Amino acid sequence: MDELAEITQHLLRSSPDALIVIDERGRIRFANDTVTELLGYRPGTLLGRPVEVLVPERLRGRHEQHIAGYMREPRNREMGVTIAGLVALRADGSEFPAGIRLAPFRIADRLFVAAAIRDNTERSRINDALIAARQEADRANRAKSRFLATASHDLRQPLQTVYMLNAAMGKLTDEPELTALLRRQGQAIESTTRLLNSLLDISRLESGAIEPRRIELPLPQVFEELRGEFESSARTRGLQLQFEPLPVAVFTDRTLFYQLLQNLVGNAIKYTDAGSIRVAARIATGGVLELSISDTGIGIPDDKLERIFDEYYQVDTHGAQRLGVGLGLAIVKEVSQLLGFEVRISSQLHHGTQVLIRVPSQSFSEMRRPAAPAADTPTANGERRRQGRIFLVEDNEGVRVATELFLKLEGFETLSAASLTQAQSLLTSIRPHDIVVTDYHLDAHTGLDVLADARRHAGIDVPGIILTGDLPSVLRSTAAAVPNARFLAKPVDTKELLAAIDELSAAG
Repeated sequence: MDELAEITQHLLRSSPDALIVIDERGRIRFANDTVTELLGYRPGTLLGRPVEVLVPERLRGRHEQHIAGYMREPRNREMGVTIAGLVALRADGSEFPAGIRLAPFRIADRLFVAAAIRDNTERSRINDALIAARQEADRANRAKSRFLATASHDLRQPLQTVYMLNAAMGKLTDEPELTALLRRQGQAIESTTRLLNSLLDISRLESGAIEPRRIELPLPQVFEELRGEFESSARTRGLQLQFEPLPVAVFTDRTLFYQLLQNLVGNAIKYTDAGSIRVAARIATGGVLELSISDTGIGIPDDKLERIFDEYYQVDTHGAQRLGVGLGLAIVKEVSQLLGFEVRISSQLHHGTQVLIRVPSQSFSEMRRPAAPAADTPTANGERRRQGRIFLVEDNEGVRVATELFLKLEGFETLSAASLTQAQSLLTSIRPHDIVVTDYHLDAHTGLDVLADARRHAGIDVPGIILTGDLPSVLRSTAAAVPNARFLAKPVDTKELLAAIDELSAAG
């Protein structure tokens, strides 16, 4: 027993923490040897002195209140949880950030409190560094978001110019060789656009700058849009493209959901040299909606399956050239997580790949009535298109000149302006069947301001087409739906622009 008592005494006196014991009056009754190292006092010199001797003078009044409160309800706890900047005072008058653990005990009905004190200087330094790093990360994230917004607009402007000039030149020549060159140029522009979209999309997703805006979205309508986008490229490669929808509506973000499927279908076409791509929907076990994208392409080796969702990773194509930077499936991973969907991939080398998207039961429902596929507007509908004029507002001169040239070659009377201020005199003459085509980002205004001004002059909901280099952000920032208007992403496809004009002309 004497040996145990001696061990206990040694542990108390040589503890890594400075230990003191105070009585119910706040007087120090015990101090171990570590007190000398940490606080600069010999243990015996502290005995009988008030504990406030270890507290900076400016804090003593508040400390006495805390001690009195603690003595009324003593318990084991960390001191300073509710006190910011807890510090202790050394014998030489210097201060240090302190960590103090309190433990009450009783001897013969008398209350005592043991306090373990340690120097938290290094811990405080690390915490300060972490806070500074977090603030710097937040600043970098905000800067990244600003860069994305700027890049999304500015990088697409020259692409839009080249896109429109390419389409206009195609209207000016019937020579087969030049037509073939222009077609190849158009394909290169589309490829560059896809790469730019992928780079901006993955950066925006990783920065957390995207908030899903969920609506009820008919699945057959989405499949029909995918068919319209990919049918020609599949046909060019000699592939069969099959869509098998279900009459269900998915409760999800329209832009992100389409982007998810768009990347998967595009990837399937990219890595399939012969055969087919099948996009199908079914209700699977457990009541989940299962969307599958199956191809007869080159397949993925087993040892590469785990890496295919990594950014910039591309499966070895055995010498075949595949355009892209390896971001399609990285975007699929980020978007699916954001929407709450599960993505699974199975593949067999040289025999194809299947991607399954599992949509939970609470995220879809049966449609009240099947959605009819959107009918294609005949291109021979030019007479109806030409009933009205086009009012073009675009602050980038290259884009404005190229777009105006293309529209005039299509037979439209086109009036253009570089700003809302310049457009105001033109808009006073606007009449039914006219259409406003405007960039969203103008110097001091937006395309919505242009459209509102046109509608004020006309006294009706003049149809409008808003072009933007950052479509998802613009759609999310628009508080309410804009009637009789279409939003198109730059660089806008000329067929998509003409289709939007046809649609709005027909509606008017």
